[in-house]
Amino acid sequence: MREGWELKTLNELFDVKSSKRVHKADWKDSGVPFYRAREVVKLAQNGSVDNALFISEELYNEFTKEKGAPKVGDIIISAVGTLGQCYLVKSGDKFYFKDASVLWFENISNVNTRYIEYAFKSDLVMKQVMHKSMGATVGTLTISRAKIIEIPIPPLPEQQQIVALLDQAFEAIDQAKANIEKNIENAKELFQSKLNNIFSQKGEGWEEKTLGEVVSVIGGGTPSKKVEKYYNGDIPWATVRDMNSDKLSVTDHRITELGLKESSANIIPKEHTIIATRVGLGKVCILEQDTAINQDLKGLIPKSKYDILNDFIFWWYKSIAHKVVDAGTGATVQGVKLPFVKGLTFPLTSKEEQVRVVNLLNKFSLDVENVENTYLKKLSDLDELKKSILQKAFAGELTTKTVEV
Repeated sequence: MREGWELKTLNELFDVKSSKRVHKADWKDSGVPFYRAREVVKLAQNGSVDNALFISEELYNEFTKEKGAPKVGDIIISAVGTLGQCYLVKSGDKFYFKDASVLWFENISNVNTRYIEYAFKSDLVMKQVMHKSMGATVGTLTISRAKIIEIPIPPLPEQQQIVALLDQAFEAIDQAKANIEKNIENAKELFQSKLNNIFSQKGEGWEEKTLGEVVSVIGGGTPSKKVEKYYNGDIPWATVRDMNSDKLSVTDHRITELGLKESSANIIPKEHTIIATRVGLGKVCILEQDTAINQDLKGLIPKSKYDILNDFIFWWYKSIAHKVVDAGTGATVQGVKLPFVKGLTFPLTSKEEQVRVVNLLNKFSLDVENVENTYLKKLSDLDELKKSILQKAFAGELTTKTVEV
């Protein structure tokens, strides 16, 4: 540790505490904002939050008169779930917060709280948070654990200098990340535009059919979850949660033949079948193995009288997925009915033209994927640069060198 620096616990710098308990019955639709850990995380990441919970002005006045409330220069921190996310209280803030899931660091020293905020972004502090604070199922940071977290503290002028240097470096890094993320979005939009053009500007010899004319739309089912013998079998079984990429390969959901029979799903879609979602709309995948499906998924199997490539169906569905999403209904879970799916307009063309379209889109998709991967690597490098700068900052190396970004 550099000369003049001291290793101090949070308890030496702050009065580490929480709030008075607010019962769920006291939550209101309006009044004084009431923050849980999830709201604090959003505040820390975005500087603002669309809050949905409040307490009455009367209760706020009663509790703050007894226990006080965070003031400018104090820190509140998420202590359940996503741990260690700090929000610095600003002028004009008026809120209360949930006990235990949010901790309050009341500044009782002359420490620069921006310096402490940056410390909580560093591995030095977060390793202490995670090491000392994991519960059986959900991560927690208790008051007693928070109090003993150690942070290297330089003299105040050096704290201020470090904060200024970190602000400058992080602003440049964040701008670079924003530019890269915009480039990724542009690449995705370019591909979607290409996809839409191919299926909307049909060439000679294309004709329109309904999807129900050219494919069999098959569904699946779910065996009773109360019957153990229906599960942990040899048959892969997919749900909407498995639809996370263009290729679907199930590893953790499996049912038995008895379970398949009980689910009323008589057909197991074969490898390379196209699977689309009936709820959780707009997703489409290509099976990488024979896989049973539940009732929220639909398999699209070309009818024998039509010579249709599965990959052609896949790319077509990608081009109209937004229409399926727009047609979704339901108060909590958006879904579409089978007649709507079967009634979608499908562009039928020759086998040779399908091969040409599929090859073109496969190549273009691969090119876009390579571009995205390059950009994602740059984003990862920038995140590593942040970690490196923070490590230097709290090792006392930052104030003697120029930070290059």
